[in-house]
Amino acid sequence: MADFLEVGNFFLFQTTQVALCQDKIATSIIADVEASALSVGVDIEKLGKATAALQSLVDDQKIAGAVMMVSRRGKTVLADTVGFGRVEPKQSMQLDSIFRIYSMTKAITSVAAMQLVEQGKLALDDPLSKHLPEFATLQVESDTQSAGPTVRDLLTHTSGFTYGIFGDTSIDRKYRSSGILSRNDSNQVLVEKLSKIPLQHKPATKFLYSVSSDVLGRLIEVVSGNSLEVQFSKNVFVPLGMKDTGFYVPAEKASRFVDNFGPKETRGLKTVELASSSPFLGKPAFQSGGGGLVSTAGDYMRFCNMLCGLGEFDGVRLLTAKTVGEMSRNQLPPLAYPIAMNGLARQGVGFGLGFSVVVEPISGFEYVPQGEYGWGGAASTHFWISPQHELAVVVLSQMMPFTFQCESAVKPLIYEAIK
Repeated sequence: MADFLEVGNFFLFQTTQVALCQDKIATSIIADVEASALSVGVDIEKLGKATAALQSLVDDQKIAGAVMMVSRRGKTVLADTVGFGRVEPKQSMQLDSIFRIYSMTKAITSVAAMQLVEQGKLALDDPLSKHLPEFATLQVESDTQSAGPTVRDLLTHTSGFTYGIFGDTSIDRKYRSSGILSRNDSNQVLVEKLSKIPLQHKPATKFLYSVSSDVLGRLIEVVSGNSLEVQFSKNVFVPLGMKDTGFYVPAEKASRFVDNFGPKETRGLKTVELASSSPFLGKPAFQSGGGGLVSTAGDYMRFCNMLCGLGEFDGVRLLTAKTVGEMSRNQLPPLAYPIAMNGLARQGVGFGLGFSVVVEPISGFEYVPQGEYGWGGAASTHFWISPQHELAVVVLSQMMPFTFQCESAVKPLIYEAIK
């Protein structure tokens, strides 16, 4: 029998046990689950099929476990877990389990940057070299006359930077030999290394997933005068009550950190990183704006609800509605649209100022609404927001290499449950 809890302004639907999404104590149990869900236009019976779909992935040994939260109009109508988070000893997944969210960090970095834009400390069309003089002589390998990237180019991944892992060009090889994204380098050292390597392409002409958000992290540090960790804490995490999000897992929270998994050559899973020996247990020199954070589903849902609320959640405003509107619309020039990942184009999908954005109907995925935006992380974590449906979804697993299997399994079922 499912329980339906009211916790502050959250509704938690959980099929296993009474648990907390945040640090508040449940004060009442709502008897009529279906009526409560219907108050925000959700068919809770249909929504429950999404949990069953995740459980099937566990049963088929495609994932070890996952946490999923669904929110509509600022109220979380589904918070559920499947499977387990650790193997030695075996530990069930919990609502407050801590995950490596990797590239879901990028959305937070983008928000922090746009806060500085609103404050007049940055402008989207500022040349990067205005704030980071290390890049004053940065050039494209094949075009010495090209202008350098702007702040907007960093946010849209049209900067000309790359990751060095998706190809084998001369630039990719230089990234690898230079140790780009070393956990032992500071953000400043990253920029110094990148300043010595040409751009892969002319800025504003091509979408290329890259270290752009990491460079943006260093830009935030220089403009704000704070480390990225401090800037995030003061302007995002503390205001939103994101108490379990940071660049490492403190010792007192280590028991909630989950293992990371990968597929065996045959059927089944193997651990690729045990939580008990993870580098995320120690504070890194590199505060990666592109992929350095750990978080929980509850924390990240608060962040999503802020975006879904056009910059405001739970009485706290982080951005203006106009800014969120700009961030969540396609900003790519025609030459750069649609986005492509690892050589594969995602038809119908553009990119805003920090997230992918669905621009037009996607063949085979007609249930995905235009205007939906979001992103994922390397260990198969996902979030998406549909302004049309006033909907936010967070699905966290730990499976590398990245796979869309969790998102693909639950997304059509979630949209089907929306009235």
